[in-house]
Amino acid sequence: MTTVIDGKQVAASVIEAVKAKSAALEAEAGVRTGLAVVIVGDDPASHAYVGSKSRMAKECGFKSVQHTLPEETTQEELAALVETLNADPSIHGILVQLPLPKHLKSEPIIQSIRPEKDVDGLHVVNAGKLATGDLETGLISCTPAGALILVRTIHGADLSGLNAVVVGRSNLFGKPMGQLLLACNATVTMAHSRTKDLAGICRAADILVAAVGRAEMVKADWVKPGATVIDVGINRVAAPEKGEGKTRLVGDVAYAECASVAGAITPVPGGVGPMTIAMLMANTVIAAHRAAGRPAPKF
Repeated sequence: MTTVIDGKQVAASVIEAVKAKSAALEAEAGVRTGLAVVIVGDDPASHAYVGSKSRMAKECGFKSVQHTLPEETTQEELAALVETLNADPSIHGILVQLPLPKHLKSEPIIQSIRPEKDVDGLHVVNAGKLATGDLETGLISCTPAGALILVRTIHGADLSGLNAVVVGRSNLFGKPMGQLLLACNATVTMAHSRTKDLAGICRAADILVAAVGRAEMVKADWVKPGATVIDVGINRVAAPEKGEGKTRLVGDVAYAECASVAGAITPVPGGVGPMTIAMLMANTVIAAHRAAGRPAPKF
């Protein structure tokens, strides 16, 4: 029987731990964990994401601040807001919701967030710490951090002797995921759209992580029998069976056929997705502990 890895359940256990750590920090050190979320413009998907992040922060007992800026906000105005949040000792995490409107450059804004408040884990300092194997003092990008916890539910913390293949080399997910798996002693292959015999390389994986953004690209004959398959893709495809113009969410893995071969697999939705927001909360409470000079919790 294939194990379906329930991301909602694992995320809920992370959130419970975050609530306990946040409450303890407030009780023992008088420090309330603070998260500021900045959104520019009126993209409905971004507003939905930000709303769920703000609600979760409140549920965790955080001080939750949301700055909603108009579409025509200038680069200078956005940079000034980030500088204010950098200087605010009651804010431990700063999140600027991407994508920004087209006239704004996101990279200088992300890099202007203080690394110790960069709860998205996108600052070059945090990326560099991960790349050099320092998992103790940086903040790790939320989606790969969450995906790794799902891998650990199946294989434990030590992945010695296991072959891991990550399909996708983005700075946001693929590269940090590969580095996290390496840090757990897996033998890691980074594959991508230019990889020769991609299917053959995937078939050698004990742990296969798909993050390319191509709907149901990974087929059953790409999966080694008994492998753990982590699907990071979120793609909307037409679903005429639901009615005209309707869509459904699918991952980068052809779920039904791969589930018959894999030993464990994450569904889409309900797999890696819920872990991203849980790890954002975890990063924020870690940042608050460090700011208070206390040992940071581990998740």
